[in-house]
Amino acid sequence: MKSGNLASLLQRFFTDRLMHQRRASRHTIASYRDTFRLLLSYAQQQLKKAPAELAIADLDAAFISAFLNHIERDRGVTARSRNVRLAGIHSFFRFVALEGPDHAAVTQRVLAIPTKRYTRRQVEFLSAPEVDALLAAPDRNRWTGRRDHALLLLAVQTGLRCSELIALRLQDVVFGSGAHVRCQGKGRKDRCTPLLKETVAVLRAWIREREHGDETAPLFPSARGGALGRDGVQDIVSKHVVVARQHCPSLKTKRVTPHVLRHAAAMNLLQHGVDRTVIALWLGHESVETTQIYLDANLKMKEKALAKAGGPKGRLRRFRPDDRLLAFLKGL
Repeated sequence: MKSGNLASLLQRFFTDRLMHQRRASRHTIASYRDTFRLLLSYAQQQLKKAPAELAIADLDAAFISAFLNHIERDRGVTARSRNVRLAGIHSFFRFVALEGPDHAAVTQRVLAIPTKRYTRRQVEFLSAPEVDALLAAPDRNRWTGRRDHALLLLAVQTGLRCSELIALRLQDVVFGSGAHVRCQGKGRKDRCTPLLKETVAVLRAWIREREHGDETAPLFPSARGGALGRDGVQDIVSKHVVVARQHCPSLKTKRVTPHVLRHAAAMNLLQHGVDRTVIALWLGHESVETTQIYLDANLKMKEKALAKAGGPKGRLRRFRPDDRLLAFLKGL
């Protein structure tokens, strides 16, 4: 194949670079896959070429920038999601720089496309009454209700990511002394998260109900028996939030996602005095600095700090200029 053929380079990028050399996680591969599906579909519409006929030269910096503007403007993605797509494109063009040096000019210009800055909003999380309302929402007289209650309880107690929750198997829950749940997080890092007595009781009952299942079976299966997907977990959360809002009005102003449950777990630990280095280990953060977002969002801690600091002492007085010139300037 010609060195300028996009198809051959892209296939080698996924099979050789990502899967064999870097051993990228399935989440990274899925993210990059979706990025190039969007990019190739956009190229087909704009350039009137089949994806297999595209060349590297077709995907120059101007075209990539137009694609990023398209997904942000027409598809409604956030600047943060735009940057995720750009990261996948940059990774591919770094591979092209090694495998196809004759494309150096195109490669350098694409790699020079900067990420877009965005306003970082404070994290959304649930208060204790909101968590209680959500956990009370599932109908535990039904199989799906017992599954949903166990899933939600585990999520708000452990702070596991959605991807970590759906990857759990029956064998990943360990009971007895030091009960915990095992998972593999970002960067293929294994970690164990301890379980509270209430969570242990609920999970014991749930696993006992599924004793006929293989140890490698999903801890939280779908109605068909397979593993839940991200959309399935979001549907579970959204469904029960609707019920919880009837008993907890403050939930009406919040958009609750599986990641908000993770934030709720982190804020609960922080408000109970757990050091942020421990919280970073608990959540599987790459850096302790990542945990700073919870300190920024914790209004109760700020209020306590303000109460300790106290207000200014002394009687406030109205400023009165003691000079005609100052009086003149003040009156301008």
